[in-house]
Amino acid sequence: MTDILQDRLGPAGDRFYAELMAAQRALSNDEAQRFNARLILLMANTIGDGETLSALIREAARHKA
Repeated sequence: MTDILQDRLGPAGDRFYAELMAAQRALSNDEAQRFNARLILLMANTIGDGETLSALIREAARHKA
């Protein structure tokens, strides 16, 4: 398993965040939740490693915002 907290995007992370926010700007809360669910499933399929995905779920669950 890779280090899930390692920053692999570097400066491109800001561009990704801006793109993500722009994609949701005109969406209602329900539409944004559906968008996020689709995006998560696409990313999970791309990652394709169950152990890594489980670690990501645990890490995200630690940060209840």
